[in-house]
Amino acid sequence: MVAAMRVAFFGGSFNPPHVAHQLVALYVLETAAVDELWMVPCGRHPFDKALAPYQHRLRMCELAAAALGPRLKVSDIEDRLGGESHTLVTIKALRAEHPGHEFWLVVGADLEPELSLWHGAEELLRSVPRLVVGRGNSPGTTPLAMPALSSTDVRARLARGEPVTGLLPRAVESYIREQGLYG
Repeated sequence: MVAAMRVAFFGGSFNPPHVAHQLVALYVLETAAVDELWMVPCGRHPFDKALAPYQHRLRMCELAAAALGPRLKVSDIEDRLGGESHTLVTIKALRAEHPGHEFWLVVGADLEPELSLWHGAEELLRSVPRLVVGRGNSPGTTPLAMPALSSTDVRARLARGEPVTGLLPRAVESYIREQGLYG
């Protein structure tokens, strides 16, 4: 039987995962009272956002996570659940799979004002503690703001054939090139 632990839930499109995602993960693992951080790529975006195929995003998350050690895991829960992705539904499913684990929601300060609009927002906000991380010009409750870097910008650079050196983990950049993604 696996012992109960405190897990930071880090959901996102991860389309693709970039170095700011890694910095958030490392920062949370090193400063918050959590045992692990789980990256959870969304299955189907609730607003029909165009995404690279799920298996590619999952693999890129695994490559990004590998650089940060065994406390950073990648979960395929949203693919297994199927359908539209909703954080509350996913966390309930994770709680059912891992009774006794305590899940904390990692959220960027830029998204925190939107949480009240999410599916099941009242229950989510009441039942899941949050770790708010600053992002770009949106300082969070942490003293560190992550670089103003977005997957949208990275995809646009890749589509234009521009360099992305320093924006993506090297393993993720290699995978994107090998698979011909975002070109």
